[in-house]
Amino acid sequence: MYISITGLKTKGLFASIRFWFLTVPAFKAARNANGVILCESKSQNSYHHTLTVWKSKANMIEYINSPVHLKAKRAFPSIAVGKVVSYQGDTIPSWEQAFKEWNERARPV
Repeated sequence: MYISITGLKTKGLFASIRFWFLTVPAFKAARNANGVILCESKSQNSYHHTLTVWKSKANMIEYINSPVHLKAKRAFPSIAVGKVVSYQGDTIPSWEQAFKEWNERARPV
């Protein structure tokens, strides 16, 4: 399995509205993407997190290269700051484990 944990914090009210406008379609697409095992979201400390688990890294890359994700990704620098961590794993992490992994190992995006 390939696990990805993101955390994004919007840059204000206007950015927050644009963030949700782009994020909702991208999240729906992720939930229905080829090879997705788990797709969840949760907010903590003003960050909007996603936890996705994929059958393979190739499945995740296929999704991140999809038009809906690329559209959100292009807008990202003007609307949010954040970090991501992705890794190969044998078990689906709990949210507690995911937050720990993100806090310790995530890189800025």
